[in-house]
Amino acid sequence: MNKKKIITLGILFLIGLFSLLIVVSLLPKKEQANAEQRGGQRNATTVRVTIVEPGTIERSVIINGEIQARNQVTIFPTVGGRLAEVRHSVGDRVNRGDIVAYIDPSRPGEVYSRSPVVSTVSGTLLNAPYNIGDTLTTQSGIFVVGDLSSLLIETHIAERYVASITLGMRAELKLEAIPGETFAAAVSEINPVLDPATRTLRIRLRFLNPDTRIRAGMFATISLITNRKVNVPVIPRNSVINTYGSWIVFVVDENNTAHRREVTLGIENEEFIEILSGLSMEDTVVSAGQNFLSDGDLVRIVE
Repeated sequence: MNKKKIITLGILFLIGLFSLLIVVSLLPKKEQANAEQRGGQRNATTVRVTIVEPGTIERSVIINGEIQARNQVTIFPTVGGRLAEVRHSVGDRVNRGDIVAYIDPSRPGEVYSRSPVVSTVSGTLLNAPYNIGDTLTTQSGIFVVGDLSSLLIETHIAERYVASITLGMRAELKLEAIPGETFAAAVSEINPVLDPATRTLRIRLRFLNPDTRIRAGMFATISLITNRKVNVPVIPRNSVINTYGSWIVFVVDENNTAHRREVTLGIENEEFIEILSGLSMEDTVVSAGQNFLSDGDLVRIVE
């Protein structure tokens, strides 16, 4: 055998050996791929799902307000002068026509009889900002008298929400003085004019279920329900993904395959969102894990 044939055989041997190594290295991958195709669920994405069901959804505006006596009146003196006598203290009950204070209108070198200050309404004395000896005018409110048997909530709402405010609109209240409880109220009065300085509208609400624990002067956090829909398709808010300006969800079929759906949204709140189109009742929607999905992916559903 000459030298040239030996070299040729050596090259062929090396080529054959290299080819064999390639085949051997590919066999486990092919077997693994076949196993994955047979097992299916091993590469499935783990998700949680929710069922599209009819529900009630509300949109709310959160504002702050103050509890006030419904009939609250400021008492003014009929003459200016020195506050000479105060007959009642804050918390006292007064009747219409009762004398609550006296004003001494005397000036240096002149002596006048004291002038009585008369309550124009019946109620409870809520505020008395002046002390004996203070000099008052006819514009000085000596007392504030209110009827504590009937309370209201006064608040101011931003201009952008004014168009959605109507009489009878429902609201929920939380009071710092009574934590952990919610109180129902409804809009009972709407000021026809906006405050030009603050660009807000004053509204008042009445309690639907009065509670003796509620006192005038308490601070309230008001959730004003500006929109409410009943028996509409709703899903958890975090089920929806925004992709290039479109809203999508993933729906799981009976074969545990996820399908991409574009949806149209309605009103929403902190937890749920209304679906106007793109889904049907009883559809199974991915509510957790959808950010890792593509159309056609297999999923494994967990509770």
